[in-house]
Amino acid sequence: MKKALLAAALMSAGVVAHAQSSVTLYGRLDAGLEYISGLPNATYTGSTSRFRAESGDWGTSLWGMKGVEDIGGGNKVLFQLEGSFNTMTGAGPGGGGLFNRWATVGLSNNAYGTLTMGRMLFISNGVWDFDPFGQSNWSSASLVRGRNWPQSSNNIAYQSPKFYGFDVYGQYALSNATNWNGNGTTPQGREAGLQLTYTSSLFQVRGLYDEIRNSANGNFTNPFTASREYTAAFNVFLGQFKIQGAYQAVRTSAAATAAGTSPTSLDHEWGGVTWQATPAAALIAAVYHVNANKGGGNATIYTVGGSYNLSKRTLLDIQIATVRNSKSANFGLDANNAGNGGNITASDGTVSYNENPLHGHSQTGVYAGIQHSF
Repeated sequence: MKKALLAAALMSAGVVAHAQSSVTLYGRLDAGLEYISGLPNATYTGSTSRFRAESGDWGTSLWGMKGVEDIGGGNKVLFQLEGSFNTMTGAGPGGGGLFNRWATVGLSNNAYGTLTMGRMLFISNGVWDFDPFGQSNWSSASLVRGRNWPQSSNNIAYQSPKFYGFDVYGQYALSNATNWNGNGTTPQGREAGLQLTYTSSLFQVRGLYDEIRNSANGNFTNPFTASREYTAAFNVFLGQFKIQGAYQAVRTSAAATAAGTSPTSLDHEWGGVTWQATPAAALIAAVYHVNANKGGGNATIYTVGGSYNLSKRTLLDIQIATVRNSKSANFGLDANNAGNGGNITASDGTVSYNENPLHGHSQTGVYAGIQHSF
């Protein structure tokens, strides 16, 4: 009888423990066909075009797992692991290791908020909520050459609860170098950011400040890779319509000015509207613009597109976009590295291809695909 009671007690304890913990597997697969004209040829002396199968244009293909354990008293332990991959080839993950997007563990309390540590999407990705195209491949990261969507290691993050519509989120990432800001002994300089958001049923506004320091010297030396970024963004909800916009000031420091880097600052803004025509169909139009100082020129992306949900998990998508450059600018639709396009030879002899168009030239693309989430 005692053995039966003991077995029943152990089984009950196992049920309770299981009820207090959960692990969720999730992912997203994005694939489609893409055509772009206005690409540079290999020698950067003329233009060409291409048609290819593509992964991740509407949203990064990824997979991950997250879990939570309720430890009582309103406290929870949580974790998240997430990595990206290429749906068309199966290759992955991208740079940064197996879980190149998220690898975090932390504590959460309903009254005090959530504290996490590890690798995570950098806080500048907070513009995602205010981008009409949700940081698709041709959107708010393109004209700042990827400045809005990096990942960050050695990070400590805090998310507050909502208080009268307001919430605060912050990150602080260590360089792990012998110099606090970075001195070339580690691959990452110090990074940090803070965002304040107010949300109501009619509108949402967000202010965001973030900084990424050059890993070589700890300074702000390049607006696209090592700089301060100030963002003000808004959403307005009007029935079937959502109006979105943002302004970003990207700034470097005297170190960049002294080095003669061009440009040293950017002014980046965008606006757009989404029409939820039916519960399944959405149409989107947006304009993105950047102005770079010191002869960097200016560029504008005009884009339209939309999505159609076949189910709660699967959608079809399409985007048509063109980027128009001033005489001294060569921004592309993709978030390419700065510099001339064409074949680029690295110091080790490796040859890569940069899609930046010829200076002053335009670039136009069409993408259509399918995306499934699980």
